[in-house]
Amino acid sequence: MFVSHYQDVEEKEVTMEGVENTTIRWLISPKIGAKNFAMRYFVIKKGGKIPIHQHDWEHEIFIVKGEGYITDGRKTIKVVPGSFLYVPPNEPHAYENPDSETFEFLCLIPVKEENIPPEEKD
Repeated sequence: MFVSHYQDVEEKEVTMEGVENTTIRWLISPKIGAKNFAMRYFVIKKGGKIPIHQHDWEHEIFIVKGEGYITDGRKTIKVVPGSFLYVPPNEPHAYENPDSETFEFLCLIPVKEENIPPEEKD
């Protein structure tokens, strides 16, 4: 078993093209022994965004703090703490925080070679 606190995990700027004012913490990854799923904690600061993108793995997301907007490019939905969503593989998606001090969420993804950065691999 592995137990820690999210504040003990290094917070890093998200470097994907077009991302603004967003950080990530890799809470669970192969680095600590996870073989099937990775858990990340995102914080999008006021005015920040993750632009529309897609990839061949699914996401499970749980909103922890603040309010924000999720879009698939056709429909935009406001989400609040306690909201959760499933993003299927290859579905375009984006996140935006125009109003809240912070918009914070957990995001789970499957462990695949192409979606885990080198520093998070075992």
